Amino acid sequence: MAESLLIDRNSTKADQYEQLLPQIEALISYEDDLIANLSNIAGALKQAFDFFWVGFYIVKEDQLVLGPYQGPIACTRIPKGRGVCGSAWAEAQTLLVPDVEQFPGHIACSSDSKSEIVVPVFKGQNVAMILDVDSDQLNDFDPTDQLYLEKLMAILANKL
Repeated sequence: MAESLLIDRNSTKADQYEQLLPQIEALISYEDDLIANLSNIAGALKQAFDFFWVGFYIVKEDQLVLGPYQGPIACTRIPKGRGVCGSAWAEAQTLLVPDVEQFPGHIACSSDSKSEIVVPVFKGQNVAMILDVDSDQLNDFDPTDQLYLEKLMAILANKL
């Protein structure tokens, strides 16, 4: 894999994801180190879509612990069930939040974050980590993001 991504910026969001996912899959296919793979996935998503913040929180005992990410500094630990990330972990499902200020118990790691999508990564039946993507725009994520980010996290889950 080259050090740059090939994405047609004039194509639809779905087409951009269709172009990106195989490139990420190739990028992580020959690497077994989890941190390296999470770092490259976060970097690729940030580069491809210019998300405000994109990264991973890894389940460690009863908390989510900050993992590789791209963007401003972030919350380091999140309890299960707290905020969007902790809720996605507790519910073991993707949460798409159009306005984080309207989400009960939202944890404001950055006041610039306006909308968010959080996708769990499963190891067997258990959530092993979550992908957290924030935007500085309201209602910036939709079912297209959910579909393709879930596909990407399924690819990642196969590496766990």
